[in-house]
Amino acid sequence: MNKSQLDKMKNGKGFIAALDQSGGSTPKALAAYGLLEDSYSSEEEMFDKVHEMRTRIITSPSFSPDSILGVILFEQTMDSKIEGKYTADYLADKGIVPFLKVDKGLAEEENGVQLMKPISDLEETLRRANERGIFGTKMRSVIHEPNESGIKEVVQQQFEIGKRIIEAGLVPIIEPEVNIHSEQKEKSEEILSNEIMEHLNGLSEEENVMLKLSIPTKANAFKELVEHPRVVRVVALSGGYSREEANEKLRENDGVIASFSRALAADLNANQTQEEFDAALKKAVDSIYDASVHKK
Repeated sequence: MNKSQLDKMKNGKGFIAALDQSGGSTPKALAAYGLLEDSYSSEEEMFDKVHEMRTRIITSPSFSPDSILGVILFEQTMDSKIEGKYTADYLADKGIVPFLKVDKGLAEEENGVQLMKPISDLEETLRRANERGIFGTKMRSVIHEPNESGIKEVVQQQFEIGKRIIEAGLVPIIEPEVNIHSEQKEKSEEILSNEIMEHLNGLSEEENVMLKLSIPTKANAFKELVEHPRVVRVVALSGGYSREEANEKLRENDGVIASFSRALAADLNANQTQEEFDAALKKAVDSIYDASVHKK
């Protein structure tokens, strides 16, 4: 493990950019960027377009290591190049820590939750991630209802896979998202926090994780998780909130930084001039950085 990257993730000021839209969510991400489905004719062209979008973001002077601590990548982005370098190498040279999304999407809802689909090629993916200079990974489950057995299963699956990722020398981002539209979101968060704490207490001193959680309904509800010695960092997803609302809620949670996707790229468009694009990205980066660093 890269110790300087670990120190940056633990102690650095800034946030993590989530640029890991997968096959299912890429058309939506491109449409939001101003590229409709008639602008590409195959999956290969679609991924070329999204890599161009991500390259434009990553190479922008507004995407600075002074504000951006890390970036979560999709597997094809990891295997693609920016200015002749593999994406993770380009990011590392820029002073930004690279992560890789490793989950294969969500299973159907059962017991009020969606577990991850099986990750059949995890060991091979982790081997390649190490070759490509990846620091950590990310994997997402979703909680819709405060079903204790469902939430228990979500957290157990996350930590079981997380331990395999730790064994490969990488830091896992555990992401059990709570649906922001859930009528009992706060109750789900209470159950989730207790389950996570139980698993954190079972880790050895050599086993460290990051947590990516929905911004809690009750401010500082995850304070114990933020302060746990086995937690490198707690980051928050925007979860469908607008950037303004996500920033406002994030600001109420001490020690939690952003890991936004849609909220970061919402104002970016393929038809913007480079000057317009850089200005829109800078506005987003500055506001998310401010909410991550300056608390109420």
